[in-house]
Amino acid sequence: MKIKVEIASEVYTVNLNTPFADLSMAVTDVARAWYIDAPTFNPVILGDWKGSVELGGAVNFFSIDFNPHAHGTHTETAGHITKERHSVNKHFNQPFSLALVLYPVVDNGMVSMDNFSKAWKEAEEAGGTERVKSVILKTDCGNANLTRNYSSTDWPYLDAEIGAFLRDAGVDHLIIDQPSVDKEEDGGALACHKSFWGPYPEKSLHRTITELAHIPDHVHPGNYLLNLQVAPIDNDAAPSRPLLYELSR
Repeated sequence: MKIKVEIASEVYTVNLNTPFADLSMAVTDVARAWYIDAPTFNPVILGDWKGSVELGGAVNFFSIDFNPHAHGTHTETAGHITKERHSVNKHFNQPFSLALVLYPVVDNGMVSMDNFSKAWKEAEEAGGTERVKSVILKTDCGNANLTRNYSSTDWPYLDAEIGAFLRDAGVDHLIIDQPSVDKEEDGGALACHKSFWGPYPEKSLHRTITELAHIPDHVHPGNYLLNLQVAPIDNDAAPSRPLLYELSR
């Protein structure tokens, strides 16, 4: 199925049936963080009735115990840091957007504002930052993060200035291939989360951060159409599937 998409007065063709890349990692016993065990999948047992074909039941009927922040790719709203619990399902309202993929250099365990600015400037000079609403940051390489337990690994994090820069630039959605945009252990500072959502996060509930994405190596820096699919769960975060589409004239 091909559609025409108009972005910044330019018309592109997009084939919706063939995403260029699926950036999601499933809720499984791998790709997890925050010192939590793997999710569990257990059949419902009601007396003699068993929700498992293997155990003699008519159907598979499993309950799943998982944490959206710790298991697989997830998207969160500013309700992650506010006193009142706000639902990403209620406030997320932009499934399609023009996205920019960047490969900022990681140095000394972090993406500094200087290194981010270099990547942004290269894209800007190529005209890739105009009308961008989503920014996707690849900080890792290869497929290692598909099977990795990130707990106690001190993953690369973002300088808090990057969050403020993106907010000022009108970017509403930030996607990263790490469990968090912030340090694993930062004493609860959550500096980049807070800078991205601003001093009044309740006014930024439509803006999201997606973490634990998997960005395949064939996804090069540049512009794509992003379809960010978020599970309809009334929580500050929910499992998500970011799909990238190539834009062709």
